[in-house]
Amino acid sequence: MARIDIIMPQMGESIAEGTLSKWLKKVGDEVKRDEPIFEISTDKVDAEIPAAAAGVLAEILVKEGETVAVQTVVARLETEKGAALGKSDAPAPTGTVTPPPTPAKQPEKVTSAPAAAIAASHTGNGNSFEDRVRTKSSPLVRKIAAEHGVNIASLHGSGVAGRVTKRDILGFIESGASTTTIGTGARTGGHILPLPEPWAGDVVEPMSKMRALISEHMVASRHTSAHVTSFFEIDFTRVARIRAKNRAEFEAATGQKLTYMPFIIKAVTQGLQAFPIMNSSVAGTNVIYRKQINIGIAVALEWGLIVPIIRNANDLSLSGITRALNDLAARARAKKLSPEEVQGGTFTITNPGVFGSLMGTPIINQPQVAIMGVGAIEKRTKVLPGADGEDTIAIRTCAYFSISFDHRVIDGAVADQFLAFVKKTIETFPETGL
Repeated sequence: MARIDIIMPQMGESIAEGTLSKWLKKVGDEVKRDEPIFEISTDKVDAEIPAAAAGVLAEILVKEGETVAVQTVVARLETEKGAALGKSDAPAPTGTVTPPPTPAKQPEKVTSAPAAAIAASHTGNGNSFEDRVRTKSSPLVRKIAAEHGVNIASLHGSGVAGRVTKRDILGFIESGASTTTIGTGARTGGHILPLPEPWAGDVVEPMSKMRALISEHMVASRHTSAHVTSFFEIDFTRVARIRAKNRAEFEAATGQKLTYMPFIIKAVTQGLQAFPIMNSSVAGTNVIYRKQINIGIAVALEWGLIVPIIRNANDLSLSGITRALNDLAARARAKKLSPEEVQGGTFTITNPGVFGSLMGTPIINQPQVAIMGVGAIEKRTKVLPGADGEDTIAIRTCAYFSISFDHRVIDGAVADQFLAFVKKTIETFPETGL
């Protein structure tokens, strides 16, 4: 018999830690290969993690509710195949390349560091592996930083890849040094804003792990990208007619419910091919033009938001997009998504219209450069040119689309041309497009 380590997997290229939310097995339980063994929670996904081999759960090292760094050993499995499997309990995500972390330095003695020791000459854009690990310090460190208006991204700590530890942040604060402050409300215009205090009768609840991390990522995205949003009204009358005509036959043939979203995704993939800058990422002063078109679809959950990815969406037919979309949404709500299914997106679509919203200004999903919002699709009265040249009033099925884009690399004209392309593609969708 041998023991293999079960580790905390990396659930996305920008994720440096995860919360072990629930053990599905207890010590002494037999575990089958690929059987879920524990649940984890990050800002990107709530997922069940399967065992890499059959055996007996011999030891649990991380308790429910604990947040630990990726690659941390959370348990050990006793199995005869342990030696051959090694220490990794999760397959490497496909389609992404994650640099290995810099080996941790082990100083003989760590004292309260002066500001010069940990303040970084931070000229990057926050997209490097070291930047991401550093800003993913422990919740306690982030809480201390928020209370004192310190931007963790501007510090270089003594942990792995410059990860800022509790001792680092306290030493920095004690030194009295100044650094770029965060944009979360802790400090504005050089003035520290006090945290709000609960009043009598108020209910105070801690944020869930997913909500806290979503909060961090939204603020970080606003801080990183130069956000601009543009709006177009799109006529869905033709698509609505095609959908109504073919819906019953399509659903009988594929077993899939046909919504408007597959038509939208199809138009977007064609738009991304026509305007490659919309399918890119910014790396310092370089622009990475993504060859893959991987569409992220924001799915609202009762406990937060998740963005599963339809990979190589440009290679899929309308029925293929429909099947992938429905499958990912269902498994997202059932916490059945794997790590690779929530990472590697190149463009995101969010659909607040399902809740009745007419339009919105969504925040870019880093490290992407654009996100498209879909408003409510509804019937409206429109003024149209008649056959005799006179204006007529008609009832049309319409929706407002928004495109939030990173003005560092995308000019307004390009973003508008992209959305105009999507508009024309939807409004002229071919009858044979199914």
